[in-house]
Amino acid sequence: MDIHTVPFLWHLADKVQVYFYDMSLGDKVWLAVGMIGQLMFTLRFVVQWIHSERHQKSVIPVSFWYYSLIGGITVLAYGFHKLEPVIILGQLPGTIVYSRNLILIYREKRDVLAEVTEEEVK
Repeated sequence: MDIHTVPFLWHLADKVQVYFYDMSLGDKVWLAVGMIGQLMFTLRFVVQWIHSERHQKSVIPVSFWYYSLIGGITVLAYGFHKLEPVIILGQLPGTIVYSRNLILIYREKRDVLAEVTEEEVK
């Protein structure tokens, strides 16, 4: 290890400790909410990657949109709590798009199911 690395790591550990020590329980809970939301948002890429690898082409599974929506709403809630306009403006349009994609997916499934049921009746 470099001679400057150890002092830097001690300094970093001290700053993290002070950061959490001065934080209220409520802020720690909101930090956890924000981190969980960010994790959900990140997992959507992992899910899409695995799904595409299985199909050997780029495919977006429905679960991608659920992870996007849940992660986006959770991070958006954190942004509202912290009154962070960058987070709010970054997440708000996405949650609308994710919701709309899920609506379109389920509308298509409903229409296909209606066609199949209609054909069975004939």
